[in-house]
Amino acid sequence: MDGDLNIRRGSQVAALTPTPTRNASLPFRRGGFANLCEALDYAADGDTGLNFFEARGRLLASLPYRELKTQAHAFARRLIGAGIARGERLLIIADTWPGFCVAFFGAQYAGVLPVPVAVPVGLGAKATYIQQLHRQIVASGAVGVVAPDDLAAYAKTAAQDTSARLAGPMATFEALSDGPVDLRPLGAGEQCYVQFSSGSTRAPMGIDIRQDQLMANIDGSITRQGLNEEDAGVSWLPLYHDMGLIGFILAPMCAQRSVDLLAPHDFARRPTQWLSLISRRRATITYSPSFGYDLAARRAQTQMPAGLDLSCLKLAGIGADLIQPPILDRFAETFASAGFDARAFMPSYGMAELCVGLSFTPRFSGFRVDRMGKRDFVACGHALPGHQVEIRDQSGAVLSDRQIGRLFVKGPSVMPGYFGEPEATARVLKNGWLDTGDLGFWSDGEIVVTGRAKDLIIVNGRNIWPQDIEWAIEALPRLRQGDACAFSVESGAGEEVVVLVLSYVGDAAELEALTGSIRQTVKESAGVDCRIELISRKFGLPLTSSGKLSRSRAKAKFVAGDYSTPSAAD
Repeated sequence: MDGDLNIRRGSQVAALTPTPTRNASLPFRRGGFANLCEALDYAADGDTGLNFFEARGRLLASLPYRELKTQAHAFARRLIGAGIARGERLLIIADTWPGFCVAFFGAQYAGVLPVPVAVPVGLGAKATYIQQLHRQIVASGAVGVVAPDDLAAYAKTAAQDTSARLAGPMATFEALSDGPVDLRPLGAGEQCYVQFSSGSTRAPMGIDIRQDQLMANIDGSITRQGLNEEDAGVSWLPLYHDMGLIGFILAPMCAQRSVDLLAPHDFARRPTQWLSLISRRRATITYSPSFGYDLAARRAQTQMPAGLDLSCLKLAGIGADLIQPPILDRFAETFASAGFDARAFMPSYGMAELCVGLSFTPRFSGFRVDRMGKRDFVACGHALPGHQVEIRDQSGAVLSDRQIGRLFVKGPSVMPGYFGEPEATARVLKNGWLDTGDLGFWSDGEIVVTGRAKDLIIVNGRNIWPQDIEWAIEALPRLRQGDACAFSVESGAGEEVVVLVLSYVGDAAELEALTGSIRQTVKESAGVDCRIELISRKFGLPLTSSGKLSRSRAKAKFVAGDYSTPSAAD
């Protein structure tokens, strides 16, 4: 997929070996670097690196940090030789492939800003994806687009009538002259890359990430997570998402750790391969949103991997979306016989506007549930050192313990702004304080997140969390996590609650019975009446690039009449 990259490949099966957990002689460092290039220069003197696996667990490619540095230097020389100026942007389609890492770090050494973007989601989405890619090229002003071979045609089409002078696979860039030019790495205090947010409640925007901002966040995370020289990671998270990119490429490199990577689409096909890799490679660290743990536990009910041993896992992070305690309980129960210890769970809270993580619970302490009203929430730990967090009411007054309000953050991890979007920046950043758009409360000094402010449903002055409705519906027979979406629309009588449910195909009587069960469940869980729309699974519910439910897009599609009710003919 990555052209002629000089990387140890899966075709050389006999000689191919993954990078080790420990370096033979390089002293372990918990970050403390001024920029990414300095961190890679240090890690390149060791033996660790990145390993790329496919859905059946076969090693496809091994990329030690020393080889990554060599290849990144060559890529940087080609960018400089092609006349790409310092500070210009290079869009990189962030599939899980070695070429992404080479292009990303090559841009760093060339003084060029990488812009990681998502791969297509779902089948039949070519036109939509090309349109999205085109918008991102325009928004970032990218002068080049790097794509894996199978998406090169998409990149070339999307780059038409834009600022991009180069667009194509790695081979396009490898054909450029690799002459003797001086490298010009991005240094401390400079920009680092542009991160497109997932856009769960609005259109995705590019986030300006700075070197010192990123290093502060990585250093704090490494310390809070207690990384040591015995740690190694396994991840299926997308590299265009902040948790995948920082959590399992950039931060491990800053701590000289090896990471085994599985592509998200391969995880979706074989969820338990994620756990098999952890078991086989004796990894100590992994991370996932709740739905990943749910999917693996459900699949294991019928396909428990033979010989699975998860006793090595010491940090099973949870983040990226609201944490569901029943899912964690079910995962722990399912894999207890395989040695999984529930104390490995590490809840966290963060967002791309904060690089990635803001708060983490202590390592190997499990998760703590705090009940507010009739609902259980998971505590997400204390904020990283040097960060201030305030929870404010609608008037801006700071709230005390166990009062729900809006989360504001100030500190070294906070973004300087949205790339090229001063008005959007001004709406969320005032006097250094970031309005996260999230609601939550304090619980014994820990941050507890309750949901997105824009998703909150208000009926007759009463606050209703959409997750309460969705999770109750998804517990019904034949339904699963991700099958429901709740929001409100204005009607002549005030706010009306609408529930969209991905339904199995059935006859009229079955669908009527399902509708009745949903209506009763919503009444019992939230105390409101609702309008129910059963949605054909072939349409699905809209997701962000990171796999989170986008209620705002679902609402827009509902209002536009884009959904249809399933029938026996579907």
